[in-house]
Amino acid sequence: MERMEALYHEKVVEKGSLVISAWGLIRCTRRSGTLFHSGKWVGPSVEPVEAYRAESDKKIVGNFGAYESLFLGVANAHKLLELRKSRLNRPASGSIIEHQKQLGLWALKLPSADSTVVRRTLTTLTQNPHGLPGVNETPKNIKNRETFWSSIKPAHFGVKLGSKALLGLFPAIVLGIFIGLLSKIALGRRLLLKFPSFFSLGWFRKNGPSEAEVASATFKMWFVGHGFSDADVASSRGNKKPDTEIVTRVMGPEVGYLTTPIILIQCALILLADRDSLPKGGVLTPGIVFGPTDLQERLQANGISFDFVSKNAL
Repeated sequence: MERMEALYHEKVVEKGSLVISAWGLIRCTRRSGTLFHSGKWVGPSVEPVEAYRAESDKKIVGNFGAYESLFLGVANAHKLLELRKSRLNRPASGSIIEHQKQLGLWALKLPSADSTVVRRTLTTLTQNPHGLPGVNETPKNIKNRETFWSSIKPAHFGVKLGSKALLGLFPAIVLGIFIGLLSKIALGRRLLLKFPSFFSLGWFRKNGPSEAEVASATFKMWFVGHGFSDADVASSRGNKKPDTEIVTRVMGPEVGYLTTPIILIQCALILLADRDSLPKGGVLTPGIVFGPTDLQERLQANGISFDFVSKNAL
């Protein structure tokens, strides 16, 4: 995604076309959830925002295509690191495993592309504080766009896999070790492809989940942000730590086979109905394209909820 943006963004802008990456699966929900969370802050900035993803209590195996994408991404990580260094886009640091007491979850930091996509969205917003102008916006569209983006605060974003028990993270850790060791050699990649269930401890299998597993599965994602209670505190903070924590949540049906089609269809309908109010062109993130639209309301109408959970003083 990042290479496509680096190579083709200017050409796509010249053609007046939109190329939108990473707008399927749970990723678009993460970015919508991040924007929803950011809009709950009064202060001018949020320090870190962590997304904690937890599956339903009922076990469901992952899709083989997602498994294949995962280890191929790791196998080519060195190329991505070179590109990021050339663009000064470095991933944020932090602990690998933590216990999130308020949520009652053990969390494992994921090397997710979502963190980078959110940073790309916020970078574009920094360069264009009112968002990107549409093709042929009405005055109402312009006002809505500027109002929406003025409510979004810059933040550091990270993604973590959550589990109620520390042992529940063990399959992900084992899978990460196997992928790290085997994905860089041809024989290792063949083994990973041939025996996905073995190397993932049952998390993935070639034939994917059953219809019953999909129908019974759900997901929850919490967004935990630390920041300042108001602009005065933030401007005079010095070396002070954030004094406020806000928690929001996104919930919905199974992420791969149910949530993905919902997101793709609603994004496509917005593209068809509201092209004049969307950015003129470029290789862009879903957040910067769909942020000011009614995508959140559309997702809520189709079974994906966005909830404000709590606001606490630290």
